[in-house]
Amino acid sequence: MVVNRELLIDGKDVPALSGRTAEDLNPFTGEVYATVAAAGPRDVTRAVDAADAAFARWAALAPFDRRAIFLKAADLLDDRRERAAGLMAGEAGATRPWAYFNVALAANILRESAAAITAPRGEVLSAQQEGTLGLAIREPLGVVAAFAPWNAPLILGVRAVAAPLAAGNTVVVKASEDAPIACGLFVADVLREAGLPDGVLNVVTNAREDAAETAEVLISDSRVRAVNFTGSTDVGRIVAARAAAHLKPAVLELGGKNAVIVLADADLDHAVDAAAFSVFLNSGQICMSGDRVLVHDSLAAEFTRRFTAKAATLRAGDPGDPHTVVGPLISASAAERVAALVEDAVARGATVLTGGGRPEGAVHPATVLTGVPKDAELHYAEAFGPVCVLDTFADDDTAVALANDTENGLTCGIITENATHGLAVARRVRTGIVHINDQSVADEPHAPFGGVKASGHGRFGGRWGIEAFSSTRWVTIATQRAHYPF
Repeated sequence: MVVNRELLIDGKDVPALSGRTAEDLNPFTGEVYATVAAAGPRDVTRAVDAADAAFARWAALAPFDRRAIFLKAADLLDDRRERAAGLMAGEAGATRPWAYFNVALAANILRESAAAITAPRGEVLSAQQEGTLGLAIREPLGVVAAFAPWNAPLILGVRAVAAPLAAGNTVVVKASEDAPIACGLFVADVLREAGLPDGVLNVVTNAREDAAETAEVLISDSRVRAVNFTGSTDVGRIVAARAAAHLKPAVLELGGKNAVIVLADADLDHAVDAAAFSVFLNSGQICMSGDRVLVHDSLAAEFTRRFTAKAATLRAGDPGDPHTVVGPLISASAAERVAALVEDAVARGATVLTGGGRPEGAVHPATVLTGVPKDAELHYAEAFGPVCVLDTFADDDTAVALANDTENGLTCGIITENATHGLAVARRVRTGIVHINDQSVADEPHAPFGGVKASGHGRFGGRWGIEAFSSTRWVTIATQRAHYPF
């Protein structure tokens, strides 16, 4: 049965004013999984109208009441684990373990955001004027435009709204065309049932061909005071430019070209398992995925043998099969793009150690390459698929140079049994996140999450999320009358 969903505006499910709808395809079967309302510019304005009207009362709601809504939503999300897994499989081709991980982390993001609501905010300042009390107060911005992506739809759908709402803002979400229910409407359903007031969170869905116009109308609305975007670096540049044109702050979590560095003293079994998890989890469709595995010369031959053998055993195909590790990519065209990257690398001299070949629909096998030259597109382009490149190094300087040879700077994993050595290398790698004796994919709701360079700016998590979506006001209270010179 095809699922049918409308826009969520001011607490109500409403069709697009034009009556248009868009199809939401199952990436594994290619069949229509759902139809959603295709918003036009007037629908976006309606959503902002509702968010703007709800802002004052939401910002004034007692923090403990706001916190209760978040905590209830977290419990409801946990309870809807099976429903969420079905949605993620139908919309994004997600395997069940990946869906369960999404539910657990998304629920904990809500809980951490609940804690942040009642955490101390602001500072008492030392005033220069005698008899004056100075305060630095954090206050919400207003309406936030949030862009929720498809690849980790519950984690990133919740993260698109949790910190802005916790800070006291209202939100209009533009949901991804590839998973509009899981990353947008489903998240809103949970918060609505938990007691979120009407208009505080609104969700617009759109046809793929209308994506740019929808984003432009949303960002350019004068009542939208900040932008929260997670997605590719290319699209992030456009969003950042649009926000800057209207002098609006934007928190951007963008692409990665992440490395897993295997130092000479690494435990090989651990290194192989960690690297495989980093590369192939969710078919490599994670901003933190390990595109590159850099191995010390002394371990290279044995690591390559073991890692390639492990990759060759990873079953690719039906996400509903409990033995599947590498599920479909988000679309057949995405799989073709990955295959083209591999073909280009091979044509320029790279060697495929396992995998490669033509995809079957949206399914691309786990693939490992070596000897990828710098003129191959894959050398610098984010694979965003089940593909990695093996490379070797003789010393720390070379490892660091290889890891930093990218415009991105999101995350890095350093596998070593010597934490002191690992930390010394980590301090030289230019990323927003680094994990010593672990791989590159990790996310904790209380930690500062975000990248540097072309991987974006701003941080999610705990107090950093609240700070990203609030402003600081200087307020003084004079306890005695000042003397004026005239």
